[in-house]
Amino acid sequence: MTTLRFLVAESETAEDRERRRASVGRSSGETYLGTLRAIVPDADCELARPAEEGAAAPDAAALSGYDAVFLTGSPLHVYDNTPEVRRQLAFMRDVFRSGTPSFGSCAGLQVATAATGGAVRRNRRGHEAAFARRITATAEGRDHPLLAGRPAAWDALAIHSDEVERLPEGATLLAGNGVSAVQAAEIRHAGGIFWGVQYHPELPLSEAAAALRRQAADLIEQGLARDEAAVEAYASLIEALHHEPERRDLAWQLGLDPQVTDADRRRMELRNFIEHLVRPTQRARGRV
Repeated sequence: MTTLRFLVAESETAEDRERRRASVGRSSGETYLGTLRAIVPDADCELARPAEEGAAAPDAAALSGYDAVFLTGSPLHVYDNTPEVRRQLAFMRDVFRSGTPSFGSCAGLQVATAATGGAVRRNRRGHEAAFARRITATAEGRDHPLLAGRPAAWDALAIHSDEVERLPEGATLLAGNGVSAVQAAEIRHAGGIFWGVQYHPELPLSEAAAALRRQAADLIEQGLARDEAAVEAYASLIEALHHEPERRDLAWQLGLDPQVTDADRRRMELRNFIEHLVRPTQRARGRV
């Protein structure tokens, strides 16, 4: 079988990228690359930064040479009319025009939504921090291959303050919960297909803990924690579970089950995307 060729599109600014590296040792794109290589060890994985000025992001013609494009999370807000956001949205439209299957986590879902006529806003219910709880599939989502293997309700790693307000015309809502009505969706546009989730199947538990520490002030302002000590205590439990995922006491304290604690189950949507959309598309394009 021909090697899969993946492109990871990272939309952090240079400042945010270095801040994240100082926290966990990797940018969001570098984390994504590591996870994809764990799922498909022989994949040819590349990194692009389409939001950055002067970055040579591939156009639609070049994007058609990849088997899949993955969009990372990002601190950018797609409703801000900044040069970085405009470049990211233009790139996403090229991804759709290329016909290459694409997948996005968190802000990746929001970018795909905004690029195709949907709307994104500040989440009126505040932050969804560390975990998205009790995600449930819609009637369409229960039979959709993106969510194959998920139970009736599940938790996932998540940390975001924005949400999809309205999906674009023709999109399919696949899952939601009490904090974000759009937790998973399929978007078809200009000959391309995008599958995305509001949560983070690519992240290890340790990076969720680090994200809480980076955003401690926001969490306190939102009323999710009394003070920095409370944020640190919670983050420390998550980090400890990362190092010892078999510890039932930590999973119990955090209210988690193997949908989160087991790395293979945590990455389920990425595996489903590759097996149910990317590989069939590769075969249809005659690349095997």
